[in-house]
Amino acid sequence: MSLGVMTLITVLSVMNGFDHEIKTRILQIIPHATLDKSGVDVGSVDTDDSIESWQLLAEKVSDLTNVSAVVPYVEGQGMLTFRGRMQGVGINGILPGEDAIKNSLRPHLIRGQLDDLQAGQYNMLVGRQLARALDVGIGDEVLLTLPDIVVTPAGIYPRVKKLRVSGIFETGAQVDSSIIFVHLTDARKLLRLGQDVSGLRLFFIDPFSLESLVAIRGSIPESYQMTTWQESMRELFAAIKMEKAVVGLLLSAIIGVAAFNIIASLVLMVNEKRTDIAVLRTLGSSAEDISRIFRIQGGLTGFVGVALGVLVGCALALNVSDMLIFLEQNLGFALFDPELYFITQLPSQLHWQDVALVAAFGLLLSLMATWYPARRAGRIPPADALRYK
Repeated sequence: MSLGVMTLITVLSVMNGFDHEIKTRILQIIPHATLDKSGVDVGSVDTDDSIESWQLLAEKVSDLTNVSAVVPYVEGQGMLTFRGRMQGVGINGILPGEDAIKNSLRPHLIRGQLDDLQAGQYNMLVGRQLARALDVGIGDEVLLTLPDIVVTPAGIYPRVKKLRVSGIFETGAQVDSSIIFVHLTDARKLLRLGQDVSGLRLFFIDPFSLESLVAIRGSIPESYQMTTWQESMRELFAAIKMEKAVVGLLLSAIIGVAAFNIIASLVLMVNEKRTDIAVLRTLGSSAEDISRIFRIQGGLTGFVGVALGVLVGCALALNVSDMLIFLEQNLGFALFDPELYFITQLPSQLHWQDVALVAAFGLLLSLMATWYPARRAGRIPPADALRYK
């Protein structure tokens, strides 16, 4: 029981750590929320009115609680081609001079400079996984095919443009293989938006504060819609949650095995104590009194096992990263190779609700495991047990 509870708490804490690590890395590169026009084609809106409306909305949202920055963006889809290799990507037009963009992108650049994104030069930043998939490096020119066509006397052709790789970033998340960043002006030209933008990117002081999101939703006009990071990455987080649930369910089998051991040990104890049970019955003890003795015995066994497992599991979950670092330093090995993995240590985050759930599950199984042996002990006939004694 102790081993099962300890293992389950530790594994769930490590999975919580991975979940938090992935969310933190993703939030460093993607906006915490986006505002765009719901059901309106931005490209068809008059230029002057559009710019004025976006600026007014940005000023209004900037004054709201928990909003640290509001910057415009342009977004579209395309396909990159380089030496026969093709990859569909999301095109993100940004203003590299904005502080929010600098703070989010610059720490993740492993090659190149953010300042290389100059208007009119058609430079781009690509993720490390995307660079590996296309086998491109700094200075390579990649052909971008846009989901648009050009009608010429020679026929109908897709719109294409050559972009130069000026930087490579790495976050350790799926955005490394699916997003490129270009200057906002270049993105407008590529997507034929004129002076319009696709929407506004919102950065929060605390992106995990749900109260501020509700306040912002109530402050924006009905013609605009807000998409938060929880909604834009819903599939990824749902998969992580499902994985945690499945792993927790599988590891719960260890606690189930421990419960069966409690049943087996109590059944053996009942067989060994048949004579003692018969003596107690002849002295006036009821069947319920005998059953209660074995329920208390099994319950105490489960309680001690769960308590010990919780203590050791919590201590291990809180110190698993330091323990792994100590082992790596003294044994000369690396569990996570920095060249292959985006993390260098085992993350762990202990959630007390997980501890309470595991402890309650262990205690419940322990109490359920005492039912059959206790009932069997209470139904032993005293005469049969003492017949040959």
